[in-house]
Amino acid sequence: MATKEAHAIEKREAQAPTMTERLSERKVYMPRTDIYETDSSLVVLADMPGVDERSVDVTLDQNILTISGKVEYAPPAGHHSAYSEYEVGDYERTFELSDEVDREGITASVKNGVLKLTLPKSGRAQTKKIAVKGE
Repeated sequence: MATKEAHAIEKREAQAPTMTERLSERKVYMPRTDIYETDSSLVVLADMPGVDERSVDVTLDQNILTISGKVEYAPPAGHHSAYSEYEVGDYERTFELSDEVDREGITASVKNGVLKLTLPKSGRAQTKKIAVKGE
């Protein structure tokens, strides 16, 4: 009997250093994120309401991918909030990438407050179909 092995890419959230210093008193939220895999890439969808392409940053430093976004909220002119369940704050989240991601091919886009990152797999990590011949 033949066994089937699935090759999984390990996805872990990087731990922030314990001695970080915040320069802002604003709240920082960790955006909820979905990650799915295709044959040729990993796709990361991060919910960051209120951000657009001018207020979001994506950086890659060594193996650490960091996404951050700033949200500016101003109540309508002449009004003030009597009650609010929504708090304004920034977003930040980090991920540690494996060597199976092609760092040069990473792309990012944002639409309606959802950041989409496409992380292409390096050649050796892509799914390959192997033809089976009859004897």
